Amino acid sequence: MRIALMSDTHLMHRRYKIRMPEAETVIHSGDATWEGKLDELADFVEWFRNLPYKKKIFVAGNHDEIIQKNRTLARSMLGDEIIYLEDNLVEVDGLKIYGSPWQPAFGDLAFNLPRGEPLRQKWYKIPRKVDILVTHGPPLRIMDLTNDGEHVGCGDLYEAVVRRVKPRVHVFGHVHNGYGIKSEGPTLFVNAAISGMNNKPTHGVIVVDVDPLKPGEVPKAVVGPAEEPLDPIGPPILSEGTPPLW
Repeated sequence: MRIALMSDTHLMHRRYKIRMPEAETVIHSGDATWEGKLDELADFVEWFRNLPYKKKIFVAGNHDEIIQKNRTLARSMLGDEIIYLEDNLVEVDGLKIYGSPWQPAFGDLAFNLPRGEPLRQKWYKIPRKVDILVTHGPPLRIMDLTNDGEHVGCGDLYEAVVRRVKPRVHVFGHVHNGYGIKSEGPTLFVNAAISGMNNKPTHGVIVVDVDPLKPGEVPKAVVGPAEEPLDPIGPPILSEGTPPLW
């Protein structure tokens, strides 16, 4: 199955034409909004549900506050066309996909938990037999380096993924600067944050091929090009020059 992976779109579809590759399924690993407001979520849902994919999977991020504050309303807005994962699993075309939005506490935003036991309890919930793991935040020292040179990923998530779960693909975002792909053992790690410098989608959507009939095979991925030149199709999302938030 061919899957398009992206994260941290932060409403950039309002201002730029995001190039979407051909695939059967699309997975978004969080930070669809900037301020987590209801109208922002509605805008994202309208765009995301109309993308040309058979299945659309979404996990929230720390900017998507409305989803944590009012889960019932948010889930009703996402509707049946978007599969929302929050510490649960779905099977799509023979692939088991598990999603979780939590990350180590960062500012006064959504889905924050202290490092240590609170996060460890969340990662204990991840089943062993998972083909694709979707989290908003990265594991420690895997594409988690910020512009300040700090590794901000979760050590307990790393232990869960590498020592116990061993998924074929682990997709995340959160740290825009960490965008890219990396193989380690049986797992392909993907930081799919498309937000680059000056809040522009300068990182392309990543495509991965995962064959449900070849469980021992590490999937292959292609880093897609961004739309260049990035000609605006709408008004600024934020004031020009606002630094990226992760």
